[in-house]
Amino acid sequence: MSVESRGGRAQGGRARSGRGDAPARPARDAAIADLTALLAPAVAAAGFDLEEVDVRPAGRRRLVKIVVDGDGGVGLDDIARLSEKASGLLDESDVMGTSPYVLEVTSPGVDRPLTEPRHWRRAVGRLVVVPLAEGGQVEGRVVAADDEAVEIDVATGRAKGSGKGGGKSAGPRNTGTRRRRFGLGELGRGRVQVEFKPLDGGGSPVPPGEAEETRSPAEPD
Repeated sequence: MSVESRGGRAQGGRARSGRGDAPARPARDAAIADLTALLAPAVAAAGFDLEEVDVRPAGRRRLVKIVVDGDGGVGLDDIARLSEKASGLLDESDVMGTSPYVLEVTSPGVDRPLTEPRHWRRAVGRLVVVPLAEGGQVEGRVVAADDEAVEIDVATGRAKGSGKGGGKSAGPRNTGTRRRRFGLGELGRGRVQVEFKPLDGGGSPVPPGEAEETRSPAEPD
């Protein structure tokens, strides 16, 4: 969801007097730091975490992107309220100078790296791939996470399956999982893996109301 601003203020806000013909364009890093300091307390007060702030050119304007998240997720109504609050704070401040900008408040995408304890906590139940500090990587399903460690059901091996008639191979399958606990210092930047709902035997999506199953490399057949 985006809220557009002109002349340094969000649409619908009070007009602001100019400060000269040349728009103020603070350095990107300084602008991000100032925006974070301005917005983080308000986002926290609303019950969410400010995950990222970014400022980039967007034609004659700048795009101010704010990424927020929460333990219960972020709904459209939450985005709308946070957009209104952030817009008001920007209207009342001089962080963006007098140049026009577009404000975008959004939730993290599935490609957001898992780096903080809260990221891992919110990934419980999800399939992830994560590099290990000592080398290599693991793939599995997150089953628990706290401020010190993450528990992952890791696939322990694969075996050739047998197809019907003639013993043709049905491809590799998982033979089991092993639950492992990793200290946060042992893990690199984890990534959630996209999983798709399976089709039923007729090749059509599973009907609503029926049990759905998601198979992952971290689960035995």
